[in-house]
Amino acid sequence: MPKATSLKYALLSAATIGVAFNIQPAVAQTDAQIQTIQQQIRALQSQLNQLKSNLSTRDRELRAAQQQARAAQQQAAASAQAAQAAAARPPVAAPLPVAAAPAAPPEPPLPQGAFRVGGLTVTLGGFAAAEGLYRSRNQASSVATNFGSIPLPNTPAFHTPEYRETAQQSRLQLLTEGHLDDAQTLSAFVATDFLSAGTSSNSTESSSYTLRLREFYGAYDNSDWGLHVLGGQSWSLATMFKTGLEPRKENVPLTIDAQYVVGFNWARQAEIRVAKDFDDHKIWLGLSLESPQTTFGSSAGPNCLTGAQATTAVGGGTLEDTQCGGSNVNSIQAYSANYAPDVIIKAAADPGWGHYEVYGLLRFLDGRVSFASTGSGKGYETTGEGIGGGMILPLIPKMLDFQVSGLIGQGIGRYGSAQIADATFSPTGKIEPLSEYSIMGGFVGHPIPAVDVYAYGGAEGADRKSFSGTAGYGNPAVNLSGCELELGSCSAVTSNVIEGTLGAWWRVIKSRYGTMQLGAQYEYVNRNTFSGIGATRGSTVSPSADENIVLFSLRYYPFQ
Repeated sequence: MPKATSLKYALLSAATIGVAFNIQPAVAQTDAQIQTIQQQIRALQSQLNQLKSNLSTRDRELRAAQQQARAAQQQAAASAQAAQAAAARPPVAAPLPVAAAPAAPPEPPLPQGAFRVGGLTVTLGGFAAAEGLYRSRNQASSVATNFGSIPLPNTPAFHTPEYRETAQQSRLQLLTEGHLDDAQTLSAFVATDFLSAGTSSNSTESSSYTLRLREFYGAYDNSDWGLHVLGGQSWSLATMFKTGLEPRKENVPLTIDAQYVVGFNWARQAEIRVAKDFDDHKIWLGLSLESPQTTFGSSAGPNCLTGAQATTAVGGGTLEDTQCGGSNVNSIQAYSANYAPDVIIKAAADPGWGHYEVYGLLRFLDGRVSFASTGSGKGYETTGEGIGGGMILPLIPKMLDFQVSGLIGQGIGRYGSAQIADATFSPTGKIEPLSEYSIMGGFVGHPIPAVDVYAYGGAEGADRKSFSGTAGYGNPAVNLSGCELELGSCSAVTSNVIEGTLGAWWRVIKSRYGTMQLGAQYEYVNRNTFSGIGATRGSTVSPSADENIVLFSLRYYPFQ
């Protein structure tokens, strides 16, 4: 029998025995005794109930302990099975430690005026200019002198000087560069100024001159391949460079005059250029296809301003070698007919002392003579070609450089600063390129870091090309007697232009806020024309004119 049950029966028995010993005959019991017995019974009953509660709590705790023991046994069995399975599998090698990526090298500091936009580096440039000029002959023009059109004695302008001030040469520039990797670079460059005029531009009150496109191109460079590609408007490949054949390294004269120097060969025009460098940038070879235009020594089409008819050729034909501008170009300017781009091939060398260039130029001239009487016409196509070269010699390194460049050929006048005509016409209207030359030389010195001085001299000229009657360019049969008389009629054409110029720049302030510099320049220009018939019988006359020009400039370069 369980201990709890035995204990219960023992207590009941003891209680019964105790009661039995205390029972008296019913008649003898008093009320007090009965109450005492009842109290004892109740006390025993309470103890019995407490004992039952304790036994019930112990039973619950025992069952919970048994359940925990069974769960622990099941978990131990599962762990033993997992250990056996793991022991049966081959060991797995611990993962190798991953090396930390090397820290990116710090980016080089940006030059003044540069900032980053994403992966692109943007560099601002340009200057604000206040400039003035004095000319002894009035050309009614801004800081770009028309060397080939200096007024002759028959015009009032020959006898009238001019003084002007302008800010038109102020320039805005922006260069963006993105490096695809260590070898490949994409870039774009734009440069503008205000040396242009719309139909309403004037200097009366507002001087509202228009923004002009100087350069705007994109470029791709690959240093591993030595490859350089450019597309857009830039300096012609005919322009001499300081080093190599890369854009923004052109050797442009330091003049204030925006037409530079007589004999300087250049153009800024749309082109597609490919260049290759060899032997660590010591040898360069470039090819450029450039937008063409032809200048003629006489009218080659209708007058786009007055509407006058074009020149008439032998047989009643009308010259149609130029057309008035159409959509998106100037409607009052004439544009020549060219059937292919100008092609320039140039080789350059930088062997370690000096820079050397040689190049060839091929041009394609086109035109037509139309006959209203027969309703037909005849086309004329020809070519112009030239060969040029130049060199820069550092006579005293970083202090004195000597340079010389030139171009000779046929139909190449457009590539010179004096803008002598490219071609003329035979009596039948056939295009006849002129034999021409241009040459320029000079010295550039840097006596102290803040000062640049320069001296240039140059010449451009063309050979006479005459036909029967007065046809051609520089025909000696043309009557030039009026060229020496004010308001006289004069058909003289330029034979050559010569210039000598001196100038200097002084960087007065150079700080982190930019550079302020002063410049001054003097030019002497002489224009000569072909001879023709004079005022007296048997006499000849060869009109000429000279020009003295003084220029000054104050420029602020905020980003240099």
